[in-house]
Amino acid sequence: MNNKKHLTNVLIERLISAVKNGKDIIAVVADSTSTAKINDFMELYPDRVVNVGIAEQTMVGSAAGLALAGKIPVTCNAAPFLISRANEQIKVDICYNNTNVKLMGLNSGASYGPLASTHHCIDDISIMRGFGNIEIYAPSCPEECEQIIDYVLEHNGPVYVRLDGKELPYLHDKNYQFKPGNIDVLKRGKQIALVSTGSTVYEIVEAEKLLSKRGIFVSVINLSSIRPCNKTHLVSELSHMNHIITVEEHNINGGVGSLVCEVLSEIGIGIPIHRLGIPDGQYALAADRSSLRNYHGLDANSICHLVEKLIKE
Repeated sequence: MNNKKHLTNVLIERLISAVKNGKDIIAVVADSTSTAKINDFMELYPDRVVNVGIAEQTMVGSAAGLALAGKIPVTCNAAPFLISRANEQIKVDICYNNTNVKLMGLNSGASYGPLASTHHCIDDISIMRGFGNIEIYAPSCPEECEQIIDYVLEHNGPVYVRLDGKELPYLHDKNYQFKPGNIDVLKRGKQIALVSTGSTVYEIVEAEKLLSKRGIFVSVINLSSIRPCNKTHLVSELSHMNHIITVEEHNINGGVGSLVCEVLSEIGIGIPIHRLGIPDGQYALAADRSSLRNYHGLDANSICHLVEKLIKE
């Protein structure tokens, strides 16, 4: 049995299930049906797919119109083009007007690897956090993705979901229950907390396994719910730590690292925070995922080295 699954496949499966259960869903795509893996949905519900061509602004504007007509529009296209090209439409048509549109940012982070900065999306969390009225989620694994999509389709209001572009392993079992705002503590340890979101949660899970074999026990926290975020719970999990390491396939500005810094500083807790991500003022390396994460210090081994260094110091 394959213990990995592509999150976009999870998305399409949940859309099909939702329509079967009576949800009035319209998938809106910007030409690339292959990126959206939408073929199974199209075969079953050809009248529920709107393809606007390579025109992301039109895609978002059309989705807003469909929402005003009572439909549940779900945009399905690559995150870098959704966020960059349709920025104004997201801000005004979706967020400012609080329309019931579900924005799916596919192949987020540096999923496109060697296609480089034109196709990388390492600023979407920071951009979306700057807009009002919109909830923001980044599933860490297929099981969590399934539950987040189901919640999003029930929720009335705009949502952005950051979906990775590779197959991801299952980190949660069937007993896991997603809740908006929840701080998902995968492991509790001492001295150092590892905090991440989306696909890099796998890296901190693997780092914890390696460290525990060396007698080092760290906390592992998955921030899949970026907005809303239960800040009180987050503080309770972090306030007793000596160090916090945040890990994200995103620029270090405006993402999870920034969120953790903001939450702790606002209540006057002074803990050293080490933000691992794409450094300030830089682009992500144009390379395969393994090489890219190693280069930027985002892989499990690099995280372990940093933890050991901090403990020795």
